Amino acid sequence: MVLELDAVRVALPLAVVERVIQAVALSYLPGAPEIVLGVLNLQGRVIPVVNLRRRLGLPERAQALSDHIVIARARQRSVALVVDAVSGVTDCAGPDWIDAARILPGLELVDGVLRQGDGLLLVHDLDRFLSLDEATSLDTAMAASGGP
Repeated sequence: MVLELDAVRVALPLAVVERVIQAVALSYLPGAPEIVLGVLNLQGRVIPVVNLRRRLGLPERAQALSDHIVIARARQRSVALVVDAVSGVTDCAGPDWIDAARILPGLELVDGVLRQGDGLLLVHDLDRFLSLDEATSLDTAMAASGGP
């Protein structure tokens, strides 16, 4: 699934995406790592919202009503990502797919690169979005707030 943040396009494997929703108000989560914007309540599930802009080193901006929130499943938990737009789904198979390890070994967040007619699309590995310290801190904050 292709996600847009300003002029930057990134992607997540479609298999990890649960749903896309319109922007909603977020609740503050005391003790959460800096990368977490807050939490949202989705049909009784409390889901942490990861600041994708901060993680990717992009300029921050206030959340807008036109934003979308992508609910996705990492290995340990569901997370939400605020994006400007979702621009569709693209096929990551075939000769246009390049494994990230072939480009730069140790590339942490990127699973691979997809060559497209209008440039390169970085496909991210959601399981590596939180460091071990961030995941531990988030687990502690979620437990203290009564979340999962």
